[in-house]
This record gives sequence, C-alpha cells and structure tokens, in this order.
Amino acid sequence: MEIKLNGKQENIENNTNVADLLKQKGIQNVEMVTVQLNGTFVNKEDLSNKTITENDEIDFLYFMGGGSKSTVRQKRCYHQ
Repeated sequence: MEIKLNGKQENIENNTNVADLLKQKGIQNVEMVTVQLNGTFVNKEDLSNKTITENDEIDFLYFMGGGSKSTVRQKRCYHQ
C-alpha cells in the first residue's frame, strides 16, 4: 500500500501499525520521536493501535533544544 512518510512516497505492507513502521525504519530511541498521522499527533501508548491505511501521511519528528534556553525546534527524521 502507498503512504507518504516524511514527505516521500513509500510502499508498505497492509495492516502495518505505527509501532511496526517505526521498527521497520530502524528508529531507535522511540521515546524521543513524536509521530504525526494525517496531521494529528499520536500518543506513545497508541502507536501499536494505530493501523496505517492507504494514502496516510506520516511524519516522524524529533524535538530538539538549541540556541537559547527557550528555543525548541522540530526536525523531521528521514530514513531510507
């Protein structure tokens, strides 16, 4: 099935959930990644319950501090 992952078209197996996709993409430190599914943030405890469907848009985001103490940046993580 076709999805968009971090802005790129990808093919994945049917009945894949978000937790499985994180593993397939080799995401380590899952606790440091925030997932957006079709523009909505997914709670960590729901990653295994969210099944991905055709044409879903998924972004893996790392939140990183930088610059001044009050600055927090968001960075997409791209995995090939």
